[in-house]
Amino acid sequence: MPGGRGQVIALTIYSRPGCHLCDEMKAVINRVAESIPLQLEEIDISASHELEERYGLEIPVLFVEGKKAAKYRLREEELRRILAGRAER
Repeated sequence: MPGGRGQVIALTIYSRPGCHLCDEMKAVINRVAESIPLQLEEIDISASHELEERYGLEIPVLFVEGKKAAKYRLREEELRRILAGRAER
């Protein structure tokens, strides 16, 4: 099991309200979280000019344990593979 023995894997998603790709990525994360312990932090980039400059054209952007893992679209199988790779390190 990714994360091993119930260890919670920290995810951060940079998004903004009204972003349909962001909603899709969050739905994928929620489905995966049903079987893998995840902690999701959502950061609204519209609240910060700096974050808008950094991520505005790439959202949603997903970080797994502080490392950029995906942007735009993410399939459930891809997220599971990413999380399994993190667990093996």
